[in-house]
Amino acid sequence: MSQLLDTILSRSNMVEAYNQVKVNKGSAGIDGIPTVMDRMIQQAIVQVISPLCEPHFSETSYGFRPKRSCEKAIIKLLEYLNDGYEWIVDIDLEKFFDTVPQDRLMSLVHNIIQDGDTESLIRRYLHSGVVINGQRHKTLVGTPQGGNLSPLLSNITLNELDKELENRGLRFVRYADDCVITVGSEASAKRIMY
Repeated sequence: MSQLLDTILSRSNMVEAYNQVKVNKGSAGIDGIPTVMDRMIQQAIVQVISPLCEPHFSETSYGFRPKRSCEKAIIKLLEYLNDGYEWIVDIDLEKFFDTVPQDRLMSLVHNIIQDGDTESLIRRYLHSGVVINGQRHKTLVGTPQGGNLSPLLSNITLNELDKELENRGLRFVRYADDCVITVGSEASAKRIMY
């Protein structure tokens, strides 16, 4: 077992994960919502790999990150508006998470954590499937929503979008699957939309 996985499964990390799941009132389920044990293990993974991911994330990504909030995202957006970037382009990413190629996601995870044992555990959660009308269905694309690991995996996936927007010099704010780009003119807004 790798050192990273040892850290994830350490008693102190698992107790912290248990306490976090308890505070969040994690519920048991078999319909695609992870069981309490799955939530604990996912939370334990998140607690250890989040600090590894944070340095890679964009400053204007606010969803499900330490010391960030929806309110801070709005404040940043207001700064852009006050600076004269009053045209808004809203990117709809709502269905995006259902179509994420899991191999691509795992490649992004590997680039950050570089630990085969932990990556294997994460991949198992991705492939765990959902139960719909009493039938188990494999999940070979997309990221499972509702688990403790989902927000972190979503941020890892959408970090590519963030970096592309940064490379284009755009002013934007992203909170989970809500992304708003601000520009200074209608022409600029139209260019971004097409």
